[in-house]
Amino acid sequence: MAIDTVNLGRIDLNLLVHLDALLTERSVTKAAACVGIGQSAMSHNLARLRELFGDELLTRGADGMRLTPRAAALREPVRSALAQVEAVVLRDQAFDPATAVRTFRLGLSDSMEILIMPALLARMRQIAPGVHFRLYNVDSSRLLDDLDADELDLAVAHGPLPQGQLHHKRRTLLTERFVCMFNAEKTGITPPISLEDYVRLPHVLTSLRPARSVRGIVDEALDKLGLQRTVALTTPRFLTVPHLVAQAPVIVTMGARLATRFSAELGLSLSPPPVELSEMPATLLWHASYDHDPAHAWLRNQVVQLAAEL
Repeated sequence: MAIDTVNLGRIDLNLLVHLDALLTERSVTKAAACVGIGQSAMSHNLARLRELFGDELLTRGADGMRLTPRAAALREPVRSALAQVEAVVLRDQAFDPATAVRTFRLGLSDSMEILIMPALLARMRQIAPGVHFRLYNVDSSRLLDDLDADELDLAVAHGPLPQGQLHHKRRTLLTERFVCMFNAEKTGITPPISLEDYVRLPHVLTSLRPARSVRGIVDEALDKLGLQRTVALTTPRFLTVPHLVAQAPVIVTMGARLATRFSAELGLSLSPPPVELSEMPATLLWHASYDHDPAHAWLRNQVVQLAAEL
């Protein structure tokens, strides 16, 4: 498709940078700070953008500035366009991890944090000492929105995810089989656990979903057999579970990698589940805007390599 160079040449393409900041921050003051200009200059640019697009773009509401439908529709195209321009400009600039200075925002559960981050941090201190991390809890129900809002650079999520859109890029890091973990002395049973004992014993359930009634894949598997379990405790923190199990006559069904580590440390028993459970994938996610970012691509590759070593 031919480019209309005459009309395009009349547009200040810096306005797209300012538009992206306005759509992201929904505040003239914050957008101005993001791009390093004064508030009055950003207000002037907003007026120019309104004239250019023939739309108010941002309107005042009770909770602050709101995006018009036209503005909301512009968010992804504008970000993608800027990312492509950046990729063209930076294409020939090599990324040197030894001298790079950058902070990455990672969203992941505490289970993935303990599996991946120690090795990743050690590697960064050795080969990329200027790379820093900010870690955030990941909520699968909000994850794609957080990526769209540019609140996360990368995320690692367990289990099934919403379908998402083309700009929600994903890659499977690993798959996790499930095992049962329990204190043989407290529960009075030894591996392998029977289906009868599995249903009889109270369970600990880990879930990141803030629902009043939380069910997991174990409940779905038991439903097929016409059985139910009793959940004694539900927690969003995977790393507390082994200590709960060590002190009480309860059982947990969890990923084998973490369970193997903690069973050795705490003297707990492991057993295959007496019900059929599908393996759970761990997925790496990012926004397509970062596809061609050399530093981002390099970090993704580091995470993939470390996951393969697990």
